[in-house]
Amino acid sequence: MKQETRLPRNGKEGALYGTIICTLTVLFMVSLNVILAVGEFNVDVAFTIIKLLPVFWIIAMVIEPVLIGRIAEKLVDKFTKPTDSFNAKILFRIIFTVLGMSICMTLIGEWISNGFGSETFNNFLTNWPRNFLLVLIAESLVIQPIARFAMVKLHAAQDRRNQAVAL
Repeated sequence: MKQETRLPRNGKEGALYGTIICTLTVLFMVSLNVILAVGEFNVDVAFTIIKLLPVFWIIAMVIEPVLIGRIAEKLVDKFTKPTDSFNAKILFRIIFTVLGMSICMTLIGEWISNGFGSETFNNFLTNWPRNFLLVLIAESLVIQPIARFAMVKLHAAQDRRNQAVAL
């Protein structure tokens, strides 16, 4: 039976896969949201982004596997069949994960940036649709393909190593 080469096969590979996705997504979204909030890009904005990246990266690396990823996986199982294509399952996983993560991270970003106040809900309603759409496009077209490409390369190297050992 042929193993899937585009997805992680064990926990260590899963951590690498998740780290790639999380790092690229956080880099993209933190940069975009800070630049949009300030209205320009300059040295001060770059330093703000650099300071915020580790905070949001840690938050995302905890929330996704502990909460959102589990929910997304259950929803994928509910809305797909075993006979559905790889791409259909991946697309559903991306949609459900991005939906949950964009809600959580938009709220958390609002709280970190502006505290919790009367404008929190209004700002969320303004920012979340944009964040959801941009992350959905970025994940679908760029970020997930990069992570899957890394898995394909990793598995190809493992297969070459295993073949060399077998000889």
